[in-house]
Amino acid sequence: MKEWFLNLSVLEHIYFWLGIASTVFLIVQIILLCCSSFGGDVDTDGDGDIDVDTDSGVSIFTVKSLTAFFAVGSWSGLLTCALASDKLQWLSIIVALIVGSAALVAVWLLLRFMHKMQCNGAVQYDKLVGQHATVYVSVPAQRSGRGKVTLTAQGRFMELDAMTDGERLSVDENVEIVSTENECAVIKRIEKQAEENTAEPSTENENQ
Repeated sequence: MKEWFLNLSVLEHIYFWLGIASTVFLIVQIILLCCSSFGGDVDTDGDGDIDVDTDSGVSIFTVKSLTAFFAVGSWSGLLTCALASDKLQWLSIIVALIVGSAALVAVWLLLRFMHKMQCNGAVQYDKLVGQHATVYVSVPAQRSGRGKVTLTAQGRFMELDAMTDGERLSVDENVEIVSTENECAVIKRIEKQAEENTAEPSTENENQ
């Protein structure tokens, strides 16, 4: 094993370490996803501003899909390097890009299917008004775009498209749903003072 590792070329080393890092990250995401599916309060990731929204409501370039791209692409490239001759090592780059892209699309299709199953009409959007949620994908200011929020409501964990009339809302911010429009939640930031006022009555009730 040591001799094999020392004989790797520079390109093979890149594939190897990129594959290790992305695979570990992918496993962590799967574990967190399983935890949230079983009722945990763990956010699976923060896709940030790299998302590109599509007509399906699910982004193609998310942390999950990009992780799958690098993990599958890296190991495919490394395997191609091992099978190809020295003069054909460049083919591994093409193979890595093609196979990685296929993995990215497969993950996107899976997320799209899950999104459709989640938003199949069973969600009663009008009853979500007043619910607190957590920003999952940052929400652009003044309805200039859509982000995403997660919350537990109606007996299940759900993810919703969201927009705001105010300032940009960053990942992990606590927000309140003020209305819903076309299966999209209109949200606002929960101010710290409001959170403290909400916590005070709870403390008084415990003392009684």
